[in-house]
This record gives sequence, C-alpha cells and structure tokens, in this order.
Amino acid sequence: MSSVNLSDWHYLEIGELAPLLKRRALSPVDLVRSQLHRIDEVDGNLHAYARLMAYEALEAASEAETEIGRGRYRGPLHGIPVAVKDLFWTKGVVTAAGTTVYRDFVPQEDATVVRRLREAGAIVLGKLQLTEGAFATPHPSSVPPLNPWGRNHWTGASSSGSAVATSAGLCFASLGTDTGGSIRFPCAATGLTGLKPSWGRVSRHGVFELAATLDHVGPLARSARDAGIMFDAIDGIDTLDPSSLPGVSSAPVPPRQGLKGVRVGVDREWNARATDDETLKAIDGVIAALRELGADVVEVRTPESWPIAGAWEVLCGVQTAVAHAETYPERAAEYGPALSRLIDVGRATDGMSYQRAILEAIAFRGRMSMLLESVDMLLAPVQPFAAPTHEQLGALAQDPELNQRLIQFTSPFNVSGHPALSLPCGMTAGGMPIGCQLVGRRGYERVLLGAGEAFQSMTRWHRMHPAV
Repeated sequence: MSSVNLSDWHYLEIGELAPLLKRRALSPVDLVRSQLHRIDEVDGNLHAYARLMAYEALEAASEAETEIGRGRYRGPLHGIPVAVKDLFWTKGVVTAAGTTVYRDFVPQEDATVVRRLREAGAIVLGKLQLTEGAFATPHPSSVPPLNPWGRNHWTGASSSGSAVATSAGLCFASLGTDTGGSIRFPCAATGLTGLKPSWGRVSRHGVFELAATLDHVGPLARSARDAGIMFDAIDGIDTLDPSSLPGVSSAPVPPRQGLKGVRVGVDREWNARATDDETLKAIDGVIAALRELGADVVEVRTPESWPIAGAWEVLCGVQTAVAHAETYPERAAEYGPALSRLIDVGRATDGMSYQRAILEAIAFRGRMSMLLESVDMLLAPVQPFAAPTHEQLGALAQDPELNQRLIQFTSPFNVSGHPALSLPCGMTAGGMPIGCQLVGRRGYERVLLGAGEAFQSMTRWHRMHPAV
C-alpha cells in the first residue's frame, strides 16, 4: 500500500506522517514494520527498550489500516508508532518500573494515559527503560540506555529510555514522567521537546508512583507541535484519579507565525547561577529569537528557589517511602543504593522537618504564581550545563550540593506544579544538545506550546538528529 520509501523516515515528525496515513499514502503496518526493523538494528547498542510489544503493535497497525481505509480516521495519532516508559501499566505486559521488586508485575489494565493513546489510534511499540523506580540512577543489575549523541554522555534521568528511543528514531514520540526534571533533563540531553504539564492536568492512574505531589506525566517528542498532539490525547480529568483536573481544550494548536504581545520574563541573575557560558550563550540566542518573533522580553526577579531545590529531597523522600511501604524495608536487599538512600531519608525525616518543607513549597508556589501574573511565561535553562560525560558526572558527584545545583531550575516547578516546556536551543562545541525551558501559569500548556511552535518555526535545533 505504501507509496513512500521508509528507509529514511524514522526522524519525521508526527505532524508530517499523519497526513500521509490519513490519505493512505503510507501504511500503518509498513510503518510499524519499519520501526521494528530499525529497533532490531539499532537498539542493541542503545538499550532504550525494556521490552518490545511487536505482536501487539502489528495487530494494532492492521486494525488502524482497516479503520483508515473505511474512512474512520481518528486523528493525527492514528497509526503512529509510539512507546511508553516502563512505569505505565500495560494490560497483560510486564511493567517493572526499572526495579527488580516488580519484575514480574503484569497489570490487568492499561494506565489511563496508555488507554487514551490507544483510543486516539496510537500504536504502542513497547516499554522503555528508566532509572530504578524513576529516581536518580538505574538499578545495578540493569543495562542503562546510552545517549545517541555521545555514548559516554549522560542521558538524563529518569525518562532516559523515552528520550533515547525518540531521539534515535526508534519511535515517533514517547511518554515519560517528571518528578524533579525527568522529562526535561533527557530532552535537553538528546535534543528533544518535552512537556511537563501542570500537576493534575494528566492522569496518574496506573503509573508507578515516586512522589505523588511531585509526579507529572507528559510527552517527549521531536517538536512542540508533536508534543501538543500527544498532550491533546492524554490531557483531561479522569474519574480514576481524583487529583486530575479537567482539560481546557482538545483542539490542536495552530502554527504561530509570531509572538506579538507575549511577555517573556527573564531573570538573568538566576539563570546565570552556576551556569556555564555555552548554556548562557544559547539562552541569549533564544531571547534574540523571541524578540524577533515579536515577544516583549522583560527583566524579572524569580522567587528564591535554592531552598526549594533543597526541600525537594525531603518532600520526595517522604513520599517515596510511602509509595514503597509495602516492599521496603522488607525487601530492601533488592533495591539499588540510590533509591534505598532516598527512602531511608524519607523514613528518617521527622514531621516538623516535613512540615517546614511543605510551607516552603506553599510559599514558593504562591510567589511564582504572582510572578506569572505579570508575564506570560518565564525563560530559564533546564540545567546549568549540557549533558556531561559519565566521568565529569562522577567528578561532579564529589560536590555535596551537586543534586541541588542540578535540579535548581527544574524541581521548583515540580513543587509548584507549574507547566514547563523543554526546547532544544543550541549545541556545545563538542556537539551535544543544549536545552532551555519555558514556564507558564498553571493550566496554560497551550500558551507554552504555541510559543514553542513559534520558536521552532524560525530555528532548526529540533531538526538536528544524532548520527545513529
């Protein structure tokens, strides 16, 4: 059926593939077979997938082909191969969450977001690797994903497999989670666009928990347009998740040719805190592009966030201890050192300390919300430096404040619940991607995605791909 050559189509965007599938110039079955072939050829060196669902994917592709042929086209995800982080429940397929404790867990239902992707016509190729329990590092027994831009460079945590697969052309988009930066870090490390929605905008039902009030579910994609397509499919209230919020609109975002009248706040002093020159230069390039698009870039003073980056571990530790109470400490020997340490921190935290962290979070949330009433969005780095090598990361680990430094631009918005869109915005001299983020008011994902589309209409960073 296909009238196109699939040999070099693995880096196309969803927005480019969807019209071809709709008019039947491209077969969903052929597209899935092409993806499975590429995974077989490439992933042995990258380790993005925890497990493939090849049989299920081909069945779904055949069904999609039949439906489209009969005129029952569901929308831009119909027939598109995607993949999901291995902490989203998939009915009848192991969901281990990067742990050995749950290596035999087979859910009896899909997570709400997986079900919604399927209902939109997306085809789930498989489950993607992650760090243990979605915390900092992989379980010692696992083989971690490798960054396709540089095998010796950090892939970000914890949605590393999601980023590697999407960046390397092993799926056309993916789902991840972000508790302290785990969608934005991997996107920055691999040149992708990722959305951490407002807390509650996307259901967490059927998602392994790290820290309930900090966990956010969102897409990793090749463009803001694609991230918007994925977000449209998973957004909205869910009766199975009482913390979920109603969606605002399911309509796709039209491409924006300019940002006239949009106010973008920049705190240069905050952005420069321990940030390297290459990242700051890339941020300056974003500012110039936004101004050229008509945005009004204004100086602002960001609420003090350093204490929040410190309080994050207390908040996360206590909530993670609660999430793992059924298996820890009873099965502590099966846990890796990083996740064990976090749980131990949580179990050792007294009520007074936890309440202080909560009060810090409430105060920061309020101050950030007030700032975002004066501007439409805030521009910031994702991290103080581009993805380091593993050796550099090891040296940095000697710094007792490393984690606090690393998460200083990301974790505050997990604590506050504000949405953040990660965008590729430059390259280092060594050829590694650099990421920035736009942060908006709660529920204003559409504003961020529109700004991201406008930025990407005049830049090419999102069109650069690793040589895999």
